[in-house]
Amino acid sequence: MSIPIDFTLYLITDRRQVPGGDLLSAVRCALRGGVRAVQLREKDLCARELLPLAREMRTLTSEFGARLLINDRLDVALAAGADGVHLGGASLPVAEARAILGPKILIGVSTHHQEEISLAARDGADFVTFGPVYFTASKAPYGPPVGLDALGEACADAPLPVFALGGVNTACLPELLSTGCRRAACIGAILAAPSPETAARDLLRLLPLNPPRQTTQADHRCPTRRDR
Repeated sequence: MSIPIDFTLYLITDRRQVPGGDLLSAVRCALRGGVRAVQLREKDLCARELLPLAREMRTLTSEFGARLLINDRLDVALAAGADGVHLGGASLPVAEARAILGPKILIGVSTHHQEEISLAARDGADFVTFGPVYFTASKAPYGPPVGLDALGEACADAPLPVFALGGVNTACLPELLSTGCRRAACIGAILAAPSPETAARDLLRLLPLNPPRQTTQADHRCPTRRDR
């Protein structure tokens, strides 16, 4: 049995982009708008500060039947009962994280090249983000935009579901979709919007309801209690 990547829109948090700073309220609005996967990515918080927020976010996402992944911190993910983790370049290697977490926890991975996607798949990841596709201040430290051509090539050959990341919004989604990409990850397009609920609905309206099924490492694992 498999753990399907049954969401097309992946919300990544940054409370500094939320007008007024009320992250939980903004995420609640996004969940009302249809978001079904959230990555808690407050990189400036230590584990002691992050865990209470993760537990609140777990309660909130569970209310909407949404998945919760924790950025980088395997310990916080396990303690909060999250559905998974998201790993970056400075995180534990995917294979090591999989050995620690076991087969029932989702692992997402940040990638910037096709080779990184292949490596993530080989080592046990379930999906990847790919970017930054466009310039965005939050991703500027990670290098120049990869561009639409690279995104199209990555999606054409990817062994895992690929979420376009970096400057993604409703205005650019049509050209993203033209590359063959069928999934998107957003931060400011939702959290910085006057209405995160409306922003999420508008993005989901443009994304396909049923993206192509891709084989993942989870196809050989038992489903989690949250699989539907």
